[in-house]
Order: sequence, then C-alpha cells, then structure tokens
Amino acid sequence: MRFIFKTDYGQDLKLAKHGGHIFWYSGLIVALVLAPWVVSEYWLAQLNFIMIYSIVGLGLMLLAGFTGLFSIGHAAFLGVGAYTQAVLTHAGWPFPLALVFAGGLSAMVGVVVGLPALRVKGIYLGIATLAFGFIVEEIFARWESVTGGNAGMHVGLPNMFGWELDSGGEFYFLCLALTIGATLVILNLLRSPTGRAFVAIRDSEVSAQSMGIHLARYKTMSFAISAALAGIGGALYAHKLQFIAPDQFNILQSIDLLLMVVIGGLGSVHGAFLGAIFLISMPQVISLAKDYLPDAVGQAPGLQGLVYGLVLIAFVLFEPLGLYGRWLKVRTYLQTFPFYRRGMFKRQKSFQKSERLR
Repeated sequence: MRFIFKTDYGQDLKLAKHGGHIFWYSGLIVALVLAPWVVSEYWLAQLNFIMIYSIVGLGLMLLAGFTGLFSIGHAAFLGVGAYTQAVLTHAGWPFPLALVFAGGLSAMVGVVVGLPALRVKGIYLGIATLAFGFIVEEIFARWESVTGGNAGMHVGLPNMFGWELDSGGEFYFLCLALTIGATLVILNLLRSPTGRAFVAIRDSEVSAQSMGIHLARYKTMSFAISAALAGIGGALYAHKLQFIAPDQFNILQSIDLLLMVVIGGLGSVHGAFLGAIFLISMPQVISLAKDYLPDAVGQAPGLQGLVYGLVLIAFVLFEPLGLYGRWLKVRTYLQTFPFYRRGMFKRQKSFQKSERLR
C-alpha cells in the first residue's frame, strides 16, 4: 500500500500526487496518440464518441457530482452547442471561432437556466431543468428558418482557417486535444477556491453560506461552466454525425447523460470517463448478446431500456459510488490483502449536517 509523506504545501497543489500517476497517465496518453495507427476506423469512431461524451460528462459531473445540482434536461445544452456550431459553420465561420461561440452561447443559456436553482433544489430543480429541455427541443423543431425543423440540418467537416479535417485521424486528434484541455480545466478548477466552494455547497448550503460563500454566484457559475462544456461537446457531436435533428436532444438523451455520471461515479473526474465508456460500449454489448438470446427477448424493442434500468438499479442499491468507487475498493483490497476488512468502505450516517436543525 502506498503512503505519501508530504513535507510542503506545494505537494497538495500538484496534479500528479506520485510517480505512479505520471507513469500510468503518460502511458494512457501515448496509447491514445498511437490509436489511429493501431485500431480500425470503427473503433476509432467509438473513441471519438467516448471523448465527446466525456467532455459533456465532465460538465455534468461538475454540476451534479461536485455542486449537488441535478439537471434532467442537460441534452438541451448539447443541442444548443450543436445547432450553434451548425449555423455558424454554414455561415462560413472557421471551426475555432464557431466552437468558442457555441460554448459561450451555451454558457449564457446555462446562466438563465441556473436562475431557478437559486430558489429550488432537489426534485424541484430537476423538474425545472426537465421543462427547459422540453422547451428547447420544441424550439429546435419549430424554428425552421434557422434549425431546419424536424427535417434536421447537415453539418460539414471542421474547417480551421482553410484546413479541412477530412480524415478520421485528424478529427480524432481534435477531440483528444479538446478532451485533455477540458480535463485540465476541471482539475485545476476543483483545486481552486471556486471548486472548493462548489463542494461546500454540495455538502451543506447552510454551512457554506455561513462561511461567506455566495450561493447565487457559485450556483450560477456551476451551471454556466457545465453548460459551456456541454455546448463544446455538442459542437463536436454535430461534426462527428454530420447531421443533427431535434429528436437527438430529447429527454432520453438527458437521461443517458445523467445515467453516465451516476454509473461512472458521482464526485470523481474519473467517473465521467468511465461513465462515457459504459454509455458507448453498452449498446455494443447488448447487440452482441442478442445473438445468444431467444428471439422473444433479443428482438424486443425495449431491451436496451430494460438493461439500462436494471443496471442503474443495481448500482444505486449495491454500488452507489459507481464504477470508480468499485475500482477504489478493488485497488484497496489488492493493496491491503490479506488484511482487508469487509466494513472498510461501509457508509456511515452523518449527524453533523446543519440542515437537520431546520
């Protein structure tokens, strides 16, 4: 088992806590850089989708996992970014400028949606964001002069000041660069005073306010940053599919995004990536399993929804910390064997939350 003896405050500020982090993450980056020459075009496309959903998942993880504000209409931000990117690229804007504008517009919409979070929370905030998702989907369908309505819009390849990314490898490296950049932004944000304010709000709003944290400012900021990352992911999503329609950003997409962060592990940056891998790989696993199931089961139209529901129930009941929480338990077991105790990760009741006084 690894023990880290800290001798100065600078060690707490480092992104890599020890040499093992540097070795494994460097190896992962090297493997991802070599992927276009190692894997097939199909699996490269799946990696693209994993990175796109990881960017969106990082934003939703910041909102739900670190600030404690749940959004059931997050696909609307994905759609705002996608349609903004499509409209601006059709107007001749270069990809980087359109991407910045897509993220910025999504952030401004996130500020508007975040305003109800100042007065409501819990299930009521979820209902407010759900209503927002329905409104945005209806706008996409009705505003035909801009969005094309239910007929959808075609989106061209990314054009960076005359350089068109017309190969799968070029677009892959674009997604990889943006994913690494988004991850570094979130990691640095979480170790800043702003990130610690988010966590304080998640743990106890009353305690955070008593320490001088401005709830309205930080809640709105969390919504804006989360929406901006969703907008950037939506812009990449539009370029990857090269066609977008309103039904791609409906309530089912929002539920998939929320499912992604819950199963990945709320409150962990790793959970956003593990959840994205789950979200992209599960349909492939289900399609492979259909060949071995009876026709009455394998050809049932609601099979995928049934499997997702069962998996979510299983995680909520038996592994509330998600895939990353399960990995922490496995790692601790291997490090402490044979001295591992079954109750080491047992959840304890908290009697210190100031909300109990109200």
